[in-house]
Amino acid sequence: MHSLAFDVSHTLAGGLVLISLMMLYQDRLYSLLNVFALHALVLSLSVAWQAFIQDAPHLYVTAVIALVFKAIIIPVALHRIVKQLGIHRDIESAVGIGPTMLAGMGLVALSLVLMLRVTSDADPLAREDLAFALSVVLLGLLVMVTRRNAVSQVVGFMSLENGLVLAATGAKGMPLVVEISVAFSILIAFIVIGIFLFRIRERFDSVDVSALDDFRGERR
Repeated sequence: MHSLAFDVSHTLAGGLVLISLMMLYQDRLYSLLNVFALHALVLSLSVAWQAFIQDAPHLYVTAVIALVFKAIIIPVALHRIVKQLGIHRDIESAVGIGPTMLAGMGLVALSLVLMLRVTSDADPLAREDLAFALSVVLLGLLVMVTRRNAVSQVVGFMSLENGLVLAATGAKGMPLVVEISVAFSILIAFIVIGIFLFRIRERFDSVDVSALDDFRGERR
């Protein structure tokens, strides 16, 4: 059972890292949103598996929250926002796909080397989850840094938060009230971000953040 628990947990966490790398490769907004929904679906499966092997029923609530809010509600809402705002479907990148993918693979390697060393005395299952979780967090940051479209930066922020949830569930001990408060904080942040997207679109007729630089006179 211990070997099976380790293998399944390892596969699901590794799947999250792989899907994070897929996000870096996407150059269409709708495909990026679909990949993000898949990311949240795999996260909910990973959390549900942790609930099973840790015998922690409250983690099932976290898995349901991830499934309902992140895999369904937020992607559907972002699809509607993109449609209503008439946003350009192609994603403009600050860096090319090739260098971005190389940077992503470098961050994954750095996360594994760093986290496996500093947690050498911890449970092997927790070590693997923490290493993969740090990879997901760093890849989410990379999406935010390398994309100019505000919607794709929102997706990067949400995928970053998925990595934090993976770390919290793998490390054990996070109270249910904290999980629920984090989930609602993310939902409120999403609502605020959505309002800002509409405001930016009204003001600049675009959600490309480079338009803000042009407005401030920082780009010529």
